[in-house]
Amino acid sequence: MASAKAPPAPAKKVYITKAGFDRLRAIFHDLLTVQRPRVTHEVQVAAAHGDRSENYEYKLGKRKLREIDSKLHRLQKKIESFEVVDPATRPKTDRAFFGATVTIEDEDGKTQTVQIVGPDELDSELEVGRVKRISYEAPLGRALLGKQEGDTVTVKRPVGDLEIELVKVQWK
Repeated sequence: MASAKAPPAPAKKVYITKAGFDRLRAIFHDLLTVQRPRVTHEVQVAAAHGDRSENYEYKLGKRKLREIDSKLHRLQKKIESFEVVDPATRPKTDRAFFGATVTIEDEDGKTQTVQIVGPDELDSELEVGRVKRISYEAPLGRALLGKQEGDTVTVKRPVGDLEIELVKVQWK
């Protein structure tokens, strides 16, 4: 008696803003059309110098090519798995969802503006002005999702819970 195989679990959706997606595509394009051809040329020049077993430039170039190819492979897989969300085209609402820019106030009255983005958009190069980017998967991001202006949320943290009030939700 043959047992039926369970269908594969659906792939987890990974959200990214249009700006973050465009940035990753630009990195992919640069690696593929600028950096890889340059390093390939360097390897060809180094190989022309003769004995490859003792040729440091050749070995270094081959290592660089492997690193670039690895980055290209990882980026390609990521790019294929993303679901792109453009905050500018979302219906305007006072609720915080992926892509929203939210102004929050903590228990001490300190305000901060954050944008809820995907985990691949968190590097500091993407921070615009004083808007910090937080992942929708992070405790603060999860606590904010679906809440509206005026709501108070409790963020569970290892150092203790934190009460935060949503002051403003914007869609930029």
